[in-house]
Amino acid sequence: MNQTQLQQALKHHFNFDVFREGQGQTISQLLAGHSSLAVFPTGSGKSLCYQLTALLLPHLTLVVSPLLALMKDQVDFLNSKGIAAASLDSSLDKDSYFDVVNRVRQGEIKILMVSVERFKNERFRQFINSVAISMLVVDEAHCISEWGHNFRPDYLKLPQYREELNIPLVLLLTATATKKVKQDMAAKFQIQQQHIVQTGFYRHNLDLSVIPAVAGQKTQQLVDVVKSQQGCGIVYVTLQQTAASVATILADQGINAVAYHAGLGAEQRQMIQNQFMQSDNQVVVATIAFGMGIDKSDIRFVVHYDLPKSIENYSQEIGRAGRDGNPSNCFVLGNLDDVTTLENFVYGDTPEATSLQRFFNDIREQSQDNLWQCQIYSLSQTTNIRQLTLKTVLVQCELLGLLTAKYSYFAEYRYFFKSDKESVLAKFNPERQAFLNQLFDATDFKKKWGSIDVSEFAMQSGLERSRVLSALEYLHEQGDIELESKQLVDVYAVNSSLLDNNELLSQLTDYFASNEKSEVARINTMLRYFQLNTCLSYNLARYFDDQGAPNSCGHCSVCRGQVAKLQYIDTQKQLVENQINDYLTPLDIALNGQGFELSDTLAARFLTGLTQPVFTKVKASKMAGYAVYDTVPFELVKSAVARNR
Repeated sequence: MNQTQLQQALKHHFNFDVFREGQGQTISQLLAGHSSLAVFPTGSGKSLCYQLTALLLPHLTLVVSPLLALMKDQVDFLNSKGIAAASLDSSLDKDSYFDVVNRVRQGEIKILMVSVERFKNERFRQFINSVAISMLVVDEAHCISEWGHNFRPDYLKLPQYREELNIPLVLLLTATATKKVKQDMAAKFQIQQQHIVQTGFYRHNLDLSVIPAVAGQKTQQLVDVVKSQQGCGIVYVTLQQTAASVATILADQGINAVAYHAGLGAEQRQMIQNQFMQSDNQVVVATIAFGMGIDKSDIRFVVHYDLPKSIENYSQEIGRAGRDGNPSNCFVLGNLDDVTTLENFVYGDTPEATSLQRFFNDIREQSQDNLWQCQIYSLSQTTNIRQLTLKTVLVQCELLGLLTAKYSYFAEYRYFFKSDKESVLAKFNPERQAFLNQLFDATDFKKKWGSIDVSEFAMQSGLERSRVLSALEYLHEQGDIELESKQLVDVYAVNSSLLDNNELLSQLTDYFASNEKSEVARINTMLRYFQLNTCLSYNLARYFDDQGAPNSCGHCSVCRGQVAKLQYIDTQKQLVENQINDYLTPLDIALNGQGFELSDTLAARFLTGLTQPVFTKVKASKMAGYAVYDTVPFELVKSAVARNR
């Protein structure tokens, strides 16, 4: 298809007259059969690259997206253009799910959006394997790379899924990728260098300022900055409690400010998002939970009250400002206290070798017929590995050939009667009544809600598990009960010949040690960036391998002669080494009671206030030494622990 025909298709389907930079090249490459990687700035039309291509390809385009809200927005947009698109996600009821599946099978749907976790379900893999697929699209594709930010362990399996499904064409989309990350992503999908399309990263309308925070004045500095701005803005913070307190302070100053974080209910978060989208003067004080899927073109300013997690996160977050092309201002209130917080988060994630050994022991002891079932929460408690880290361990074990994901199911269902139990039973014939009575009798009711172990009940009654579930779902659909599912269980096939391979343990230990090192290095790189004495816009563009930015932008604090020198603004707590053992003794006793040893790493996590599953179990946060050195760098605390034990 030549450029004239492409332009006509663009006009016909989307009513756009011309392609934005990079779009035409990417689409032409894909239609010529070349897998591609598109690196475009936030808000510059990455989605159109797959949307138009999908319409011109013969079969289904499968899109992997990291966020439910993004999927819904894309599907709504495509449907509004008369394009048959759908998503398979957790919000669908059973009938809606099977309606989408049938429409995909019949070739009615051109674009299907799913989360990467959907591939863990063997039934989904069997279904999608029976469908002809023209193209796999990976949105936010930097999640594939262990060297990128927002790394999502399940994304690592996408190249493997692509091979299994025999998908001929791949499109990777991202806004933030360094040269190393680009090469890593391209290599994983055999994308040729000439098929990496990168448009300019430099944003001429963003004014970048780094303001060193002053001891005792940081909050007032924020108030002054926000009051100096017009229009809508976002203030980013690290912790949920900071979001709440800062929003209150701004509101007390007469600023239309509200807090947003993951601790709020879904309805409240949605309400805040909707208000922000419609407002022309709202300020949202938010953790990084806010922003993905916020497609508001007139955000006039972004302030980082706390340091972002990395240069990539900083770039993504300021990239939400000024998408309409009009001038917008971005501020960082920087200080070194935040560095300790960010680094300590990293040190809290790395699993210890003893925890990994517990993980392998669980597989060894709990496997039956080479099948192993795990429930993330309870396995996290057993191994003392944080849940997100544990998901990474599971994916690595899949990549190393030890585990193969089979399917998932919910271990527990709970329900309550929306109408009288007797009137529910009266709707059915005697045979069905007898079955339902059995089901209700096997339910453990506590006041309103009753819980039932469906697998256990099915086994005892000699019924198929699916029949029990169908009965519960039917009652729910009829409005007789309110049904909820709990405790997702993942089932894996185990390659038992690898279980006693000690090399697996050392490979995983090395993998996590390497990740820890690179994450700390990423924080230090960001710290150096904010204190540069040459143009911030130029250096940011160069970091993302854009060679086209001007050497001096004229719209950043360095170009205005204000080079930042960051410092500590709170008095760092002093380590009193002869107190360390007094703090650790109660923890040591409590851990021994649970069958855990107090390692130097675990001791340092306790003293710096880094949560661990086992700490919840022993109520460590109630002990005198918990978080007593939360402002002290982790490595200093760990060294002091080693000297004093």
